[in-house]
This record gives sequence, C-alpha cells and structure tokens, in this order.
Amino acid sequence: MKAVLCRQYGPPESLAVEDIPSLEPAEGEVIISVHSCAANFPDTLIIEGKYQFKRAFPFVPGGEVAGTIKSVGKGVEGFAPGDRVIGIPGWGGFAEETPVSARKVVRLPDPVSMDAGAALVITYGTTHYALEDRARLQPGETLLALGAAGGTGLAAIELGKVMGAHVIAAASTDEKLEVCRQHGADETINYSQDSLRERIRELTDGRGVDVVYDPVGGEYSEPALRGMAWNGRYLVIGFTAGEIPRLPLNLPLLKGCAIVGVFYGAFQEKEPARFRELMGELTDWLAEGRIKPRITARYPLEETARALIDLKERRATGKLIVYTGLGRDGG
Repeated sequence: MKAVLCRQYGPPESLAVEDIPSLEPAEGEVIISVHSCAANFPDTLIIEGKYQFKRAFPFVPGGEVAGTIKSVGKGVEGFAPGDRVIGIPGWGGFAEETPVSARKVVRLPDPVSMDAGAALVITYGTTHYALEDRARLQPGETLLALGAAGGTGLAAIELGKVMGAHVIAAASTDEKLEVCRQHGADETINYSQDSLRERIRELTDGRGVDVVYDPVGGEYSEPALRGMAWNGRYLVIGFTAGEIPRLPLNLPLLKGCAIVGVFYGAFQEKEPARFRELMGELTDWLAEGRIKPRITARYPLEETARALIDLKERRATGKLIVYTGLGRDGG
C-alpha cells in the first residue's frame, strides 16, 4: 500500500510517498481502508518535531480519516469489514490503510460523504467538547470566535448557532468574514483593520462576550480577554499564529472570568464514554444537515505536502482533504 512517510523532522517538502507492507490489526484495533484524511494544523507541527508528542521514525502523519473497515482485530465487537466509519488514529492517516483503536472509531451515517466525515472530528469534535463541556455555553450567550474562517473557527460558528448562542466572528480579511457570515455568524470583526477590544465593546453594548474561542493565540488574545463579560470563559484551543501569549493574570481576577484549556486528545483517552457520546451527537447533526463542514480543497495522496504547506502558510479557509484512490470522488 502507499503511505506518506516522515523519516526525519522537517518541512512538508521532506515527506515522501512510499510503498509499505499492508497492515494487520492488533488486538482491539481495526484496519481502515482510507477514503479521505483531513489535513490539520497539528500535522504541520508533528512533522517538524514541534508538537507535544513525538513518534519514532519513520511514521505516517494524519490524524483523522473516513473510510471502510478492512479487518478487525481480536476482541473488537460492533464493527465488521465493510462498515463505513470515521477513525481517529492520531498518526497514520495519510495512507491507503491505517490502524485505529476500536475505541476511537464511530460509524459514519450512510447519507454523509467520506470527505465530510473526515472533516468532522478534530475541528468539530474539539469545538463541540470545548463549547459544551469546557465552556458550558448556554442559549442566548455571546460567543466570540477568533480565526473564525479557519476549520475550527467555522466549526465554532456553526456549533455556537446550533447551541443557541449569538456569534461574533473575528478574522483578518473581509473575504474571510463573508465566509463566516455564510456559515451563520451574527456579527463580524476585521481585526486587521479595527480594534478588536473596541469592536467587542460596541457589539455587546459594553457588556463583553461570555465565551471566547481562541485557536490562534498571538497578539489578539489579550484584547479578547479584556473583552470578556463577568463570569466569562476563555477557551484556549491552540496557537496557529505561532506565538503563545503571556496574559496578565489580573484580568481574570478583575473580570471574574476563567481561562479554560481544551486538550481534545487527552479528553479522548481519559473520558472515552463521554467522547463517544459527543461524537454520536455530532454525527447526528451532520446527517441532519445542521452542521456542514466547509471543504475548500482536495489533494491526492501524492500531494499531501502541498496540502500541509497551504495550511502552514494560512492560505486555507475551512478544511483541506487528502484522498486515496478509494476516495477519488469524495463519496
């Protein structure tokens, strides 16, 4: 089978597509024949050795896939060859086959495309967990999404609306903000032109926002924190800007707000039952059309490096999908 291999840390250009032996499942695993694998910002960090977890060389990057089960290992119940599934391998997704723990596999409803299934877990899964469990977002509250035109930002807009929130989307261009409005944003802020803090004040009549969803970090984190309402919750999702902000801790004290970390990978491991419960809710919403992942580009497996370059250079809005021969049509 073909797989994208990382043999040493380096930029996406250092990855190579190679033929490797077909896989057999270990106990508790399934082998998924991959149709689609979503590219995510952590993939760009993993291959350069900048992520919190390291993998022995050589390894195959790619953290979320959709496909059909090829084979099941000893002790696996509830899945059979041919089942349409979403898998969260963490590694191994940019390949024609990948092994996944059965605990991290969920069924993909028949009406849903493989591309949409692959685009669901890391962006929507992280965001769903963040808003529902970590922030406990309530109907009528105001949610501010930073980096709102990216994959996680658009997920925050859609899920915020499904959960009954008033959503303010912040992004760096008017074109990106138009995409945010198409996905349901009630208000928008162009933070490359306007003062983020002042616009938050204007749009909330001075009250501030109840929840900040921040996958970006960098220079906009502090003004967003200053725009929090009393009892607000600031969700730390990631740092796509590259800079981990140093926030003044007197602000949570004065505002009575909380800074809340969101580590979706650890959540999957520590609370597997709750993880599957939330994923069940997400796949239902996906099948019902209440959420619609925005897939803006598809790349054949041989062009995985180009997908990761586009992510790294922040040229993408929505999700990027890498497909194998099985997923050529996205279905």
